[in-house]
Amino acid sequence: MKKQNAGVSIAHKKDNSIYYRASLTHKGKHISLGSFNSEADAHRCYLLARRILETNDTQIDDYPGADVMQFEKWVILHNLRDNGIYFHTPIYLRPSFFLYYLSADCVLKFDKDDLFYYSSHKIMARGNHLFVSDYGMQVNILNRYGIMNYAVPGRDYHFINKDEHDFRYSNISIVNRYRGVFEQPGIQKSAYITRIHVKGKLKVGTYATETEAAIAYNKAIDLLRKNGIRKQFVPNFIEDILPKEYAEIYSTLEINPRILNYTL
Repeated sequence: MKKQNAGVSIAHKKDNSIYYRASLTHKGKHISLGSFNSEADAHRCYLLARRILETNDTQIDDYPGADVMQFEKWVILHNLRDNGIYFHTPIYLRPSFFLYYLSADCVLKFDKDDLFYYSSHKIMARGNHLFVSDYGMQVNILNRYGIMNYAVPGRDYHFINKDEHDFRYSNISIVNRYRGVFEQPGIQKSAYITRIHVKGKLKVGTYATETEAAIAYNKAIDLLRKNGIRKQFVPNFIEDILPKEYAEIYSTLEINPRILNYTL
């Protein structure tokens, strides 16, 4: 009987066909390396994993290809060897930040404050949108910075160093945090314009602060509903403001007469 290769186990699919699993144990930890159609491929992956962990012959940028090892496993094993920590997601630690490898060509950069979150949440991509599955929901990773799903890069937020893969907090500048609010820089100071969409964009008004502009958007929603508009507007959630202060600002804000008198 043929002796089975080290690091390889036989498994069966639902149709009872055979496939092979590769795995190893490193410093008391069992690590799964993936599934393969042939025993030879599984053993080749096992030998490469041993080489990664036991020598310095390979570096993270030397990825040989998916036919030998999944890229995610490649990153995880190099981080384990170099930093002594095993993560289930493709994270590689640096002294003051960490890298999250979506692929060999797409590497995201995060502050270590986010390490616990992304070590247990896998980042997925759909087009230019990056998201994680959290409590069964797809959550845009930009939400962690207070950036809404409808936000437009370059208008509502931007990356200070122009690197759209650098998600460190110091590199993200939020320009417009609220729905319908847009900053209008002036010569001496900025103003904030509020617009709302009802069969086209309507200007609500121009306001001195972002908070006032956000509350004006909410007030416009209330006025439009009072006038019979049934569109499902989502109001702005205003943080760091007491209900009394909110009410005072709300009551004094001037709103475009077209909204005050809007009719169907």
